[in-house]
Amino acid sequence: MSDFAYRLTPDGEALPRIGIVVLQVDETSEQDLGRLIPGDAVQLHVTRIASGTELTPETIERMGCDLGGAVSLLPDVPFDVIAYACTSGTTLIGPARVEATLRAVRRTTHVTTPLTAALEAFGHVGARSVGIVSPYIATVAGPIRAAFAAAGFEVPVSISFGEKLEANVARIDPESIVAAGLEAARSATVDCLFLSCTNMRTLAVIDRLEAETGLPVLSSNQTLAWHAARLGKFALARSAPGRLLRD
Repeated sequence: MSDFAYRLTPDGEALPRIGIVVLQVDETSEQDLGRLIPGDAVQLHVTRIASGTELTPETIERMGCDLGGAVSLLPDVPFDVIAYACTSGTTLIGPARVEATLRAVRRTTHVTTPLTAALEAFGHVGARSVGIVSPYIATVAGPIRAAFAAAGFEVPVSISFGEKLEANVARIDPESIVAAGLEAARSATVDCLFLSCTNMRTLAVIDRLEAETGLPVLSSNQTLAWHAARLGKFALARSAPGRLLRD
């Protein structure tokens, strides 16, 4: 048997290469990002990071220690963007530490996270006052509110479901998310709503909440995809929900 001759495709001819680090217990991010990012627009690579069944500051700190190992399971090729798909994880580990860890393990032009993406998106929609809806317990929800405030955004209202189990987070009923979003919009004057957590199923309620509140409604996976697309210079799906993506 003889070897058949072939050639290699130069990297310059390839689509943008995007890497995503998803929590082991996350049942939502890959579905959402697959809906938002067309398969023919990028080369998408996903890896998983070990995470506890409960989301607490302690399990998040362990993720910080395991992040390098998770990223090392991505192909050893240059990336246009690598994203760590955990809002609370980024907040408690720290976006600078997350970025440094990703860059130390894999070559990438850009790094994004739901926290850094959300802050960019707030500026894009002209928001200075943000209402938060999240599934978190207080010790996880509080630091996210503080991170937004430290970045110069007012957070007059933060509503949380107080849920610790990640399996339950992925199953919070959309009607509950809508009700919490409407309550946040009613209870304080805000420029936009942020639905925080990559494991909470929010894409289906964004357009409805925008219609009922008149506010831009942003979510963790939505802003992550939006920021990755801006950094990696590719187009999102035309059916992607929300004023942010239609702009």
